[in-house]
Amino acid sequence: MILMATKIPKIPLRPQVPAAKPNDNGNESVVLERLPQKTKPPQMYQVVLLNDDYTPMEFVVVVIQEFFNKDRETATQIMLKIHLDGRGICGVFTKDVAATKVDQVTEASRKNGHPLQCVCEPIE
Repeated sequence: MILMATKIPKIPLRPQVPAAKPNDNGNESVVLERLPQKTKPPQMYQVVLLNDDYTPMEFVVVVIQEFFNKDRETATQIMLKIHLDGRGICGVFTKDVAATKVDQVTEASRKNGHPLQCVCEPIE
């Protein structure tokens, strides 16, 4: 079976090399200027815990301490925000790290028999 491409592949353009200029010694040389690279920081994601009526508050505090490296007081404040507002931000990470945190929290809550939900959302 022969498959054919439907689009012609794009060939990247080569940078133009400036013409050789004679230097003080009479020799010709080429000097290329370095162009600064423009890189963007990675897209950041916030990890959010959602409130439910079944997961004990103490378990939520322990999860926040263990997986998000918060002290007990900060973890308690986040837990109260989750309880009162229905959701609370536990941390801001790159996409891969945020997805790993969500998986860790979900696995720990299921192992302990709790329906705690955790999601990651992109930051605008």
